Amino acid sequence: MIQYRFGAQGDLTAPSDDRLTVGDPRVIDFLAKLARKLLAPAVARRHPELGSLGFFLRPAELNRTVGHLQREDALVFPRGNVFHIPPANVDTIFVYSWALSALAGNHNVVRISERSATAADTILTALNEVLADADPVIGRTQRMITYGRDDKVTAALSHWADLRVVWGGDSAVEAIRKHPLRPSARDLTFPDRTSWAALSAAGWRAAEPAKRRDAVLGFTNDSYWFDQAACSSPRTVFLVGEDTGDVREEFIELLLQVVDQRGWAIDAAMAVEKRVNAYGLAATGAVSSMAFPANSVTAMSLSAVPDAPRRWIGAGAFPFAEVGSLLELVPAMNRQDQTFSHFGFSRDELREFALALGGRGVDRIVPFGSALTFGSIWDGYDLPREFTRLTTLVE
Repeated sequence: MIQYRFGAQGDLTAPSDDRLTVGDPRVIDFLAKLARKLLAPAVARRHPELGSLGFFLRPAELNRTVGHLQREDALVFPRGNVFHIPPANVDTIFVYSWALSALAGNHNVVRISERSATAADTILTALNEVLADADPVIGRTQRMITYGRDDKVTAALSHWADLRVVWGGDSAVEAIRKHPLRPSARDLTFPDRTSWAALSAAGWRAAEPAKRRDAVLGFTNDSYWFDQAACSSPRTVFLVGEDTGDVREEFIELLLQVVDQRGWAIDAAMAVEKRVNAYGLAATGAVSSMAFPANSVTAMSLSAVPDAPRRWIGAGAFPFAEVGSLLELVPAMNRQDQTFSHFGFSRDELREFALALGGRGVDRIVPFGSALTFGSIWDGYDLPREFTRLTTLVE
């Protein structure tokens, strides 16, 4: 688990041939001890997102995942060698990807970006601390590495892999795909995605003040962790109903209060970038009005739903659009859309919306506060199953 660093001329040794099984007890023990490290109060206070990761790695969750993999119609085995290339802008995603693959019994190599922030360093420190008392097979089969732009290393690992997991934008995926895999191997890719938020005006007005505030707190966590750059952070807020001006005004007022109380700060350079991007949208006619009540919040009024921007504008930038019902959003959704967070809707309304989409767009429909909560089903993939292979046996 030691983080290896390789220069342009560095040698890379692949993990050994030690055999692991699906749900290997040695892996579960290692991950459970890592969870305890990440759930320690001192760590959770410095990096709240690591608390969610620690919860995900608890033994009960791990055993539930292993149980999900069992089948009556086939034998389940590890896929083999897995090469993970996670993004630099979300420090925790590499652990989720790697942990599920390790739990499936695979040998893993994870490339950690040189641009990763302090949360990644905290995780790596915890990994090495747990490794010291772990079964030696863990260190021999699980590697976290860092290297610069070195096509030779990437090509060697790609040829070694039975599965290559690539997180990042479209350009990152295309660049990695230039390195061929063995004919029997394949890619699992997570390219550019866009996420949205929807707020029912009727549901908001019917909610108690405490529920409204809780909703805004959840929305704030979804948006400001990772500077709104995570693929599941909302880019636009759709106000669903008639005459929603009062709802928008109260929502923004609460948003300003919560952001201030939580200490989410946007530096001056980011605030300027958001303003430039907002004016750029206005110049195209996509935005009819805008407000800058604080560096932390930029609010814009979209001229039409199709004008909702899919690119990142800046942390705390929120275009708003009013629609009569969720179904009016269906034509604007496509396969790039990932998470649709919501407040104030009934289950029937959300189900009708999902059925109308028919799988053509939106992979996750979750309440405010859960947009960044990682699940074993992600981007429409059942990840634990993707990390395994099946053998049928007929008597």
